[in-house]
Amino acid sequence: MLPDIRDYDRLAAAFRWRIPERYNIGVDVCDRWALADPGRAAIIEAGAGGEVSILTHGVLREASNRLANALRTRGIVRGDRVAVLLPQGASVPIAHGAVYKLGAVALPLAALFGVDAIEYRLRDSGARALITNAAGLARIAEIRAGLGDLVILSTDGPDGSAEGMMGAMEAASPDFTAVDTAADDPAMMIYTSGTTGHPKGALHAHRVLLGHLPGVQMHHEFLPQAGDRLWTPADWAWAGGLLNVLLPGLHFGVPVVARKFEKFDPEEAFRLIADHAIRNVFIPPTALRMLRTVANPSGRFDLGLRTVGSGGEALGAETFAWGREALGLTINEFYGQTECNLVLSSCAAIGVAKAGFIGRPVPGHAVGVIREDGSLCEPEELGQIAVRAPDPVMFLEYWNKPGATRAKYVGDWMTTGDQGAFDAEGYVRFVGRDDDIITSAGYRIGPAEIEDCLIRHPAVALAAVVGKPDPVRTEIVKAFVVLKEGVSASDALAAEIQAFVRSRLSAHEYPREITFRPTLPLTTTGKVIRRLLRGGE
Repeated sequence: MLPDIRDYDRLAAAFRWRIPERYNIGVDVCDRWALADPGRAAIIEAGAGGEVSILTHGVLREASNRLANALRTRGIVRGDRVAVLLPQGASVPIAHGAVYKLGAVALPLAALFGVDAIEYRLRDSGARALITNAAGLARIAEIRAGLGDLVILSTDGPDGSAEGMMGAMEAASPDFTAVDTAADDPAMMIYTSGTTGHPKGALHAHRVLLGHLPGVQMHHEFLPQAGDRLWTPADWAWAGGLLNVLLPGLHFGVPVVARKFEKFDPEEAFRLIADHAIRNVFIPPTALRMLRTVANPSGRFDLGLRTVGSGGEALGAETFAWGREALGLTINEFYGQTECNLVLSSCAAIGVAKAGFIGRPVPGHAVGVIREDGSLCEPEELGQIAVRAPDPVMFLEYWNKPGATRAKYVGDWMTTGDQGAFDAEGYVRFVGRDDDIITSAGYRIGPAEIEDCLIRHPAVALAAVVGKPDPVRTEIVKAFVVLKEGVSASDALAAEIQAFVRSRLSAHEYPREITFRPTLPLTTTGKVIRRLLRGGE
């Protein structure tokens, strides 16, 4: 945990990692609070109709023990991969806790994945079991015959070759002795977003949770505080939902609110925050931009927010300013990726917050901006954001891809594939993915600043920018724009938006082409898939 020191430099100097040699995530998040305070709320499940159910830490411990026994009875052993394909809800921490206690490897799958994405991950990982619900069973129906002896448990009861998870748990013992795992033993495998290519399985150790805690405490300003309550619209299968919210909440004994949204609804999100006294939220930038469409949220909803964290893509100065104006607080931006998450963060409580910047290195993490040869860049010099090994949040390897694992490192630096720069005060400015940098007339242009400028235009709801090949300039800036409701696309509006950006940025950064679209292609984590835009999809 972070020491309660309200000065960044003194906090960073005082911090020391305390990672035990033997550690198991399942024991930590399912058993520790259960033994101290079994009636404490772990998960508050909010239904669309206003109904509420609560999973206590005591019930979580017993349920995870029963499921661990049920999985062991069905042949699941240490090291086996167990996929979890479930929406937000009490069954998710029960499933994860059971898998970790077994010494097996959890394989989170996003509830919005299509059949091809699910099949790829099940096959690539060599998964031995799948825990899902009726919706998940329907999604895999066409590939079920080709999945061999995959053990399938459904939270909605038995269905064909799937056994009912609850029935299996009822028949199992409530007592289970967790496998004795080292902090460096494999615990989970999270597949990369696939924004730039085929997803790879990033294998993480049990220590990954402990490695996340300082970053969580930074963007939630010294969580836990009295009355804290967590929520995110992000799928708990994503590193952001699982490791920034669900598991840290369980570790700290802070209740986590669960709500199944078919799609993100900004009005319903504000209503949920108000109705359930949510104090701490992690909301990705795309979702925050959707929240901006709700007029006067603080006046219409009884919001008791203490902290708002955001990450996954660039927040932008416009959304940063909206947070202060509309919510009355500073959005704490943070940074990481599936392979090494939450290594940079803002924390307004200690004065670490600057519009247009990700933040500063989280205490305990050595973050640099490096050149191709691994040497450190000077302040304001553009380079690749990198994290020095070893680090508790750093992945063990890409599953069955030793070449890709080696290629991820330059010396002791784990490269991120993201371009950025430190400023003179030690803040990091995110410019864009290596693949997303646009080269135009000799300039290297990142999409983030242009996208941030585009959404300042009163007609624009969302925007994404890519480079389009050009025989004269190498590339030109092309923008894909989603207009606000009630606004009609036209050539005149496109010209107006171009002039708007040109007047605020520069002549080489404005989009020479604008295409209006009803939606943008997004990953399940809310990131824009720019390769699809470059490919004309």
